[in-house]
Amino acid sequence: MLLARAFPADAYEWRPNASARCISEILVHIACGTFMLLEQLGIQAPGDLFPDLPTPTLEHFWAFLRRNDEMEQTFRDKDQILSLLARVFDSARDAVTRMDDTEMERALFFFKENTTVRRVFLRLLAHTHEHMGQLIGFMRMRGMSAPWPDWRPDRREG
Repeated sequence: MLLARAFPADAYEWRPNASARCISEILVHIACGTFMLLEQLGIQAPGDLFPDLPTPTLEHFWAFLRRNDEMEQTFRDKDQILSLLARVFDSARDAVTRMDDTEMERALFFFKENTTVRRVFLRLLAHTHEHMGQLIGFMRMRGMSAPWPDWRPDRREG
C-alpha cells in the first residue's frame, strides 16, 4: 500500500515503454492475482468485482482471467485502486491469520498439480513481491525513493 500511495495520481498511467504495464495496471494485476489465489483456497472473490462467474470449472478460471484483464484496463483512478488493494490485502491477511498449521498443510489440487494451502500463500507472497520490486524500479526511474527508510542507518537519506 505504501508504494501505491507514494506514486502521485498523475503517474498511474506512466510506463517505461509501450510493452510494459503502467503503474495502475500493475497494482490492479496484483489485486486480481491475489483474489484469484484466494479463490483457490475457497475464499470467494467479491461479487461486485467478479459478478456472474460460472461455477468453479475451467470456464470459471478463464472468465476470472478475462475480468482481471478488463479491470487492468478500466481501473485507473488512484483512490479506486487503493480501495481495491485495501480490500484484497484485508482479505488475504484475514485468511492467513485464521489458519493454523494443520489447515496450512491441507492438500489442494491447484492448476493441474497437488499442493498445499501454505504453498498457495507462498505463491501469493512471491507474486506480490515480484511486482513490488518492479514498482520500486519504476519509482527509481521516475527519480523517486521508496516510501520507507533504508534499514541501514548509513544509507538513510537526510
